[in-house]
Amino acid sequence: MKKKYTIVGIDEAGRGPLAGPVVSASVSIEENLLPKFINDSKKISEKNRELMYEEIVKNATYCGIGIISSEDIDKINIHNATLLSMKESFLKIKCKNCKVYVDGIFTPDIDAKLHAVKHGDRLVPIISAASIIAKVTRDRIMLSIDKEYPEYDFKKHKGYPTKHHIEMIKKYGICKYHRKTFKPIKNL
Repeated sequence: MKKKYTIVGIDEAGRGPLAGPVVSASVSIEENLLPKFINDSKKISEKNRELMYEEIVKNATYCGIGIISSEDIDKINIHNATLLSMKESFLKIKCKNCKVYVDGIFTPDIDAKLHAVKHGDRLVPIISAASIIAKVTRDRIMLSIDKEYPEYDFKKHKGYPTKHHIEMIKKYGICKYHRKTFKPIKNL
């Protein structure tokens, strides 16, 4: 008799920004309950991401979030922080007997049958679902950070290294959410 696995997708948002956390999501959802036209979160408009987020959360069997702060990213580096956030998200769903598809070429240290899939966020729908959950969660965190530090305009660039963001860093210095080990911040 064939072993039945629970299928889980894991992805992160926020590896590249100069500010804010890295956020990962672990999601298990029946394939027929996935939103139509699901894709990598970066390929979907903000409005559609929000709609898909609600649909995924409503229909998911499991949905866990892992968040690693910018302070911890500076301590352990972005690679280790990403894997740790993935592990945290997976541990929150308490999934047994899982087959896990992870976006990228590295996998977190978790007890599951793991498959790393390069560009998985656009190739594997369950990873796309995790991508959307992670991205919307991180964007919402950045909107709350924007209320605390409106001068940086986090609501517009979400901490990514845009020209405007770098200009604001040069003008105001850095805040507690900036990653001090990231260029160009560490060079200032």
